[in-house]
Amino acid sequence: MITVLVQFSLPGQLSRAQALAQFEMAAGQFQNVEGLVRKYFLLSEDGRQAGGVYLWTREDLARRAHDEFRAQIKQRFGADPSVTFFQTPVIVDNLLGKVETDKAA
Repeated sequence: MITVLVQFSLPGQLSRAQALAQFEMAAGQFQNVEGLVRKYFLLSEDGRQAGGVYLWTREDLARRAHDEFRAQIKQRFGADPSVTFFQTPVIVDNLLGKVETDKAA
């Protein structure tokens, strides 16, 4: 598994309500993306930074998708995002009550 952390500065301050509306509108584009397991939308406490945490099954799929996501962020928010890729060898899932290990990594 691969986890990708994306962070970028917003052109102004975004309230939680504004972020919720924008993130809900964007959420559909992340459904049924090949290899994407989960995406978290992020907003800093002061509303000046946003981002996402993505969990992927494969690095090649993550890298291909994030090339497109970078361009979308640049176009929509005028910001070049910071994108960091992490190997994710173990996941603790308290909702499902299990620990998942990526032995293929």
